[in-house]
Amino acid sequence: MFDLRVLTGTANPKLAQAVADQLGVRLSETLVSRFADGEIRVQVQESVRGMDVFVIQPTCPPTSENIIELLIILDALKRASARRITAIIPYYGYARQEKKVKPREPIAARLMADLIATAGATRVLLVDVHVQTIQGFFNLPVDHLPAGPLFAQYFRERGLGDGNTVVVSPDVGGVGRASSFADRLGATLAIIAKRRPEPNECEIIDVIGDVDGKRAIMVDDMVDTAGSLVSGAKALINRGATAVYACASHGLLSGPAIARLQESPIEKLLITDTIPLADEKRIPRVDVLSVAPMLAEAIRRIHSELSLSTIFEKFWVDDSR
Repeated sequence: MFDLRVLTGTANPKLAQAVADQLGVRLSETLVSRFADGEIRVQVQESVRGMDVFVIQPTCPPTSENIIELLIILDALKRASARRITAIIPYYGYARQEKKVKPREPIAARLMADLIATAGATRVLLVDVHVQTIQGFFNLPVDHLPAGPLFAQYFRERGLGDGNTVVVSPDVGGVGRASSFADRLGATLAIIAKRRPEPNECEIIDVIGDVDGKRAIMVDDMVDTAGSLVSGAKALINRGATAVYACASHGLLSGPAIARLQESPIEKLLITDTIPLADEKRIPRVDVLSVAPMLAEAIRRIHSELSLSTIFEKFWVDDSR
């Protein structure tokens, strides 16, 4: 891996270091600072000419700051004559704005894709993007890695693969993800029907499927304020579920999320380290799994021009299901 370089911005340096440790390489030195007026300044402090460069930078909160930082890093690498630049974006910000719902709304997820490509990325790697159609927003190769296998192994090790478990999709849009997860656990499937009158607001309409007398695992791609997650958990308990667990790849846990989780019937929330978790949010009810080994193996295979599908083919989610 003599021509491989791994570097990061300031969004999630712990994850980047864990990936580098898995690869047995060091993180390339990158200076990220601010001018007095707040402008972001980037300097890659070693040569990347002709190198295969991987930039690990989730666009998590502060989302706009981290996106601009990523774009500037990509531009710096492009102007430094890197041979190939892969943007590894474990959490893709603005993914929830992937379509127009009301008149005069933007499609911000497409705008971000255009900016990333223009800035200099030649390849993109995502982890559990909000909707997989976002891959089509990029006019360059995109690899998508699911965190579902990590979650499935966690729950199997704790005895939730014994046939008395139901996997619950928190909305109709997540049925493909939940169905794939249910197959891994040998569990049945249920769906929560809900509506969102406004962003971060949720109204539960009904629970479709049998949850009575079963342990329920709610599966989602992200948990933000935890409003819909907690409302769904209460609805499952009211319909006879004996216990409720939840897993979400990206733990934003914004605003009242921790307080809501503390008061909820959810016994355990499982997230990954795609987004750094602040110390005040590290409560016993929240467990964090690392995606570093998965990202490191993906980097090895991309760098060596090997197929990713041989490892991850069975983990792909079919949105048509």
